Amino acid sequence: MASFAETLNHYVSIVNGWVWGPVMLVLLFGTHLFLTIRTRFIQLHMFKAIKLSVTKDTSAEGDISQFGALTTALAATIGTGNIVGVATAIASGGPGAVLWCWLTGVVGIATKYGEALLAVKYRVKTADGSMLGGPMYALELGVGEKYGKCLGKALGVLFALLA
Repeated sequence: MASFAETLNHYVSIVNGWVWGPVMLVLLFGTHLFLTIRTRFIQLHMFKAIKLSVTKDTSAEGDISQFGALTTALAATIGTGNIVGVATAIASGGPGAVLWCWLTGVVGIATKYGEALLAVKYRVKTADGSMLGGPMYALELGVGEKYGKCLGKALGVLFALLA
């Protein structure tokens, strides 16, 4: 008779094989490439975007500066998981893994741009004037706008619970 730990390990291994299998890698990289093409190679405008992010705009609305928004987005994007992930990729895949990390990072800029654009487009202002936003608001308002408020709300709540 298998113990609870062995049974749990078996099911976690099955889910792990599905989630981190070749299909997921193709979907992630494919999404990066799709958004790169749809945004007409947004990566070419990266230096202009950084310049705008560090320039102070006194007439802009919001709770934090452009630079604060940039550093917060980068902190959320480039975390410990990415650092450990690259080290693990190099240890298990050798130096050739660095090429794939670079390629994924460069085309991943379009995905991060899309994420930030949706966060700004679907943020809401509260009664006290502060701003609220994030993926759950983008799902609630964006999906709700096109497919119905009920579905948008459900997806927003589901994302918030799973995150």
